[in-house]
Amino acid sequence: MSLLKFQPLLKQTIWGGNKIAPFKKIDNSPKGIGESWEVSGVRGNESIIANGKYAGKKLNELVKILKADLVGKDNYARFANDFPLLVKFIDAREQLSIQVHPNDEQAHKKGELRGKTEMWYVMKSEEYASLRTGLTKSITPKEYKAMVENDTITEALTEYKVKEGDVFFLPAGRIHSIGKGCFLAEIQETSDITYRIYDFKRVDKFGHMRELHTEQAAECIDYTVYPDYKTHYIPKKNEGVEIVRCPYFTTSVYDLTDTMTLDYSDLDSFVILVGLNGNAVITDDIGEHVSFSAGESILIPATTKNLKIEGSIKFLETFV
Repeated sequence: MSLLKFQPLLKQTIWGGNKIAPFKKIDNSPKGIGESWEVSGVRGNESIIANGKYAGKKLNELVKILKADLVGKDNYARFANDFPLLVKFIDAREQLSIQVHPNDEQAHKKGELRGKTEMWYVMKSEEYASLRTGLTKSITPKEYKAMVENDTITEALTEYKVKEGDVFFLPAGRIHSIGKGCFLAEIQETSDITYRIYDFKRVDKFGHMRELHTEQAAECIDYTVYPDYKTHYIPKKNEGVEIVRCPYFTTSVYDLTDTMTLDYSDLDSFVILVGLNGNAVITDDIGEHVSFSAGESILIPATTKNLKIEGSIKFLETFV
């Protein structure tokens, strides 16, 4: 079965920058690309396969055809024909809104398929780049609403200066915001449900402020205060380093300069590889070859048991 590449879904935003197109080697792209949806099963925004005999098909169509052979037996039983992960690159030329996402139970009550737990891996960003995640102090829902109203909500949020390689895990309910100058990879549940808390009084080209979801967010925020919201790990060469493990995905980072074989014989899941830096060639267990470079994301079917990676490349590996 083919190792799958996809056509990126480029999203123009009011805060988007100019890093994604050159990173992905895309010519004549629109300006202000804030997001590139790399692998998506979100209904209405499904990835289109770019290579092999399934080229032109939508990702969820392929799940329906191949079922467990593509995603794994347990995943197909759990998610049926909806691909369970969404992978993005995000380029923030300007500050993003402060927001929060519901958990699965809260989302179901609103008629949504699932909530949104996610993670960020920071790529080469501006020197001044920062982001906010988690509360610095204990506040009540009533205090939260007052801080949104009087423009002081940022005072309750933990802010981090960021650099390449930094990792942040964002379980559903954790208030957060990507700051100006950040360039990162995001892995999340397949969901596009977002409650916008505060948008810095920003207006669009028509002079309108974007809608806020103050009440919905108040019901979803986890008001627990933690001492640190950053994921700490020790980078290593030529071996995988696990950086996130949760019920929705497990993600590791690899920094390879030597040839390496990845053994998936005991894994009942698809795998997505997300290129961060460098170039390589991937060979699967039936001898199929595919190039793999920074800015590319490749879906490895669940039937694949071994991959050989030759080259010098840094990438994320994620699966369910």
